Amino acid sequence: MQATSFTYDSGTRSGSVLLDDGTPVDFDAAAFDAGGLRLLRPGQRVRIETEGEGTTLRITLVTLQTL
Repeated sequence: MQATSFTYDSGTRSGSVLLDDGTPVDFDAAAFDAGGLRLLRPGQRVRIETEGEGTTLRITLVTLQTL
């Protein structure tokens, strides 16, 4: 699934993305580390993997979207 980076805190390696419908979803350091990224800027397109749905939706991986 694709999303847009919304917030990122380099100290905690956590942040949030906006899904294409505008829904914000938080991610934790484990999801950030799983993607192998070192930095994330707001507005970057990212690829995410998730588990659950609705209010239990959880991001398990965040990485940059490449063509």
